[in-house]
Amino acid sequence: MKRFAVGVLLGAMIVLELSVTLSAKEDVVTPKEYGVYVKMPKTQKRLLPNILFDEKGILYIESNNPQRFSLAEVQLFIIYGKYDVKYLTLNPMLFVNESPLGKPRFIIGKDIEIGVTKKSDLLYTVTPKGLFGRGYYGLWLNDTVWDFVVE
Repeated sequence: MKRFAVGVLLGAMIVLELSVTLSAKEDVVTPKEYGVYVKMPKTQKRLLPNILFDEKGILYIESNNPQRFSLAEVQLFIIYGKYDVKYLTLNPMLFVNESPLGKPRFIIGKDIEIGVTKKSDLLYTVTPKGLFGRGYYGLWLNDTVWDFVVE
C-alpha cells in the first residue's frame, strides 16, 4: 500500500512539473515591424525609442511620457530586427535633474541580469533574471533606450 501511495505521489509530481513547464512556453508571434516589444498575455505592444544624450560624460535620456504597464502584464521582451544584442542591457532609470525646459532627465542605473534567446536571425526574446518589479526601466542598445514604466 505504501509503494502504491509513493507511486501515485511521484506520478502527480511529474504531471505537475510537466504542466508548469508547458505553460511557461514562450509563445512569441513575429511582429510586423522592426522594434522592441513587450509581450503581454494576449498581445504585444511596441515600445517607443528614446535618444541617449551625452553631456560632459554623463549619459541620460529625457523622459518623453513612456508607456506604462502593470507588473502582471509584462511577460518578456521581444526584439525584432537587425540588432547586435551582444551589448543589450536592461536598466532601471534614475532621476538626475531637470532640463532647462523643465523635462526630467534620467540616468541609466546598474544592469539587471537578463536572458537573451535567439528565435531566428531577426527575432530575440529577453527575460529579466534578477530583481524586476515596479519602476522606470530602459532596454539600452547602442545609442537608443526603449524606456517604459512598470506599475
